[in-house]
Amino acid sequence: MKSTSPLALFTVCALLAAPALAAEEQPGLTGCAAKQQSISAQIEQARSHGNAEQQSGLEMALREVQAHCTDASLRKEREQKVLDARHEVAQRKKDLDKAMKKGDAEKINKRKDKLAEANKELQAALQELEQ
Repeated sequence: MKSTSPLALFTVCALLAAPALAAEEQPGLTGCAAKQQSISAQIEQARSHGNAEQQSGLEMALREVQAHCTDASLRKEREQKVLDARHEVAQRKKDLDKAMKKGDAEKINKRKDKLAEANKELQAALQELEQ
């Protein structure tokens, strides 16, 4: 089995992080324009730190965004993320209810923690959708 290269992993992380970073850097930009601006800012930061590998990965990510990103597809992706997060919250609530019926304090605490994490992810997905 071939392992994923660190460059590919970084590129994916950069693409996923771009909307959050874009909101901080250019509040007037939204959607794909914000994503492109965020990646461009990261490229400049990598260039200023002399990180050629990171810069190369980000440049590849920027080309992908420029070639394939549309505001409609980005919105659809974000809506799907919200739906997935809502499903996860519902599942975590069911798991917590089961644990509470059994009365196992350790499992109840674990399920509460997982539910809290799922709620955080849902809130993040909702915020991303609003951008």
